[in-house]
Amino acid sequence: MQRILVVDDMATNRELLQNILEDDFAIETAENGEDALIKLQEYGEDMAAVLLDLQMPRMDGFAVIAAMKRNGWLNKIPVLIISSEHAAEIESGCLELGVSDFIHKPFDASIVRNRLKNTLDLFAYKNRLEETVEKQRKTLRHQDRIIQIQAERLKEAEPFDRLMMEYRFAIMEVETRLKVLNEEFSREYKRNPIESIRSRLKSPESIYDKLRRKGYPITVENIREHLTDVAGLRVICSFPDDIYRLAELFSRQGDILLLRKKDYIQNPKDNGYRSLHLILSVPIFLSNERKYMKAEIQFRTIAMDFWASLEHKLKYKKDLDNAEQIADELRVCADSIEALDYQMQELRDKIDRNERNYAAIGAGY
Repeated sequence: MQRILVVDDMATNRELLQNILEDDFAIETAENGEDALIKLQEYGEDMAAVLLDLQMPRMDGFAVIAAMKRNGWLNKIPVLIISSEHAAEIESGCLELGVSDFIHKPFDASIVRNRLKNTLDLFAYKNRLEETVEKQRKTLRHQDRIIQIQAERLKEAEPFDRLMMEYRFAIMEVETRLKVLNEEFSREYKRNPIESIRSRLKSPESIYDKLRRKGYPITVENIREHLTDVAGLRVICSFPDDIYRLAELFSRQGDILLLRKKDYIQNPKDNGYRSLHLILSVPIFLSNERKYMKAEIQFRTIAMDFWASLEHKLKYKKDLDNAEQIADELRVCADSIEALDYQMQELRDKIDRNERNYAAIGAGY
């Protein structure tokens, strides 16, 4: 039988609760807070629940709750307050301290049994859930360790090292061509469409994990064949139309092969994410051969990149009580950012038209 501790300075209350619960539980009693802590020290986590009065001599219920919290018992043993207090602020304050429920005096046998049963069921469910989470955490830690070991082995393999070198060459090739386009665009239109270019080479850990999730053996051939984002670049542009113009000019180059295009600007993701993704096959020129390597380019405006960066940080925050509300607000922000992008583009077009008009008038003179 589960053991229950009843703590109340009135003997009649202790006897009444014992009569109500003794058929289903082993009952321990204490007439004040000090005796209660002695019982808790004796039985520890074998105590299934504590029914605790608030107003008692020598040590009241609030002091017992504080002591249970200090000893780490409050998270493992549910506490139900038994009190004649009906003030909402008292009940609310007790719940904020971490107690599980509130049973009002005078006692109704059915209410006492049901509230205690519900509390014990909830605590048992919480404990099972915590055990499951801990098992999953251990499994993930084990998987992460395996990934780290395999990634270290990948790093040490000469074929893998050479493959990473070739992906670095692909990044250099793409960066060079984008800078050439930016310089040419600047000369023709008197402005730079590219604000910045960022590149990254996927880590061995990420490569191993992604191949594993896709169900492919970890080989250099499978990396080359089945992963398209080992070499990744992010191109930040000033305006939306710059994105499409640059993407078109780049993918139209004779020796570039466009493998796939994902337009999340015209078709945003459900969370509001916007970007233009190109999966390309890019030539690299080695000392004795030309090879094609896959690379992914993501084109974004400054505003799109700002939103994506913040969304990524918020997405990995844990234990958000209002996660759905935050997700809705992020979508609204993404729509507002898109509207701002196109508004700024219209302003730029107006300025360009004015400059052309002034230039035409000047030419007439």
